[in-house]
Amino acid sequence: MTGMTTTEANKDGNEEGVSRFVERFAAELTEAGMQRMAARVFAALLASETASMTSAELAEQLRISPAAVSGAIRYLSQVSMISRERDPGTRRERYVLHNELWYETFTRRDQILVRWEKVLRDGSETLGPDTAAGMRTAETAEFFAFLQREMLGVMDRWAAYRDARP
Repeated sequence: MTGMTTTEANKDGNEEGVSRFVERFAAELTEAGMQRMAARVFAALLASETASMTSAELAEQLRISPAAVSGAIRYLSQVSMISRERDPGTRRERYVLHNELWYETFTRRDQILVRWEKVLRDGSETLGPDTAAGMRTAETAEFFAFLQREMLGVMDRWAAYRDARP
């Protein structure tokens, strides 16, 4: 398996198990709405010991074309899940997961919730606060406001937990 040395891929003596994990997690991401190839590339990067691989390594490990890798990389870059770095002394690019990937992803979602809440509050006024549609829209806005407050607390607790672990 490229992207991982044999020792890295076989820490448990099971290169096939790593591949199964990558495909299983990619399937879950796809089910949740992520593009299939992007999900596979992301899962492969997550499972690699260094959290980084070249396009050739990804293509070989996942048995996909360079064009498929390129499209997945473009998507993952656009949604800020990975970044590109140059391999020192070469012209090759290496694709790297962000260190604070999940924190950044949920922080961006939090910003989306703020925007949705505002639009929903405006919509509730437009629809009429005393109409069924207006009340339903206002309740949805309240839900997003609640979710945002809770998410901030969860992220703070996660940061404290992460910093306190050995």
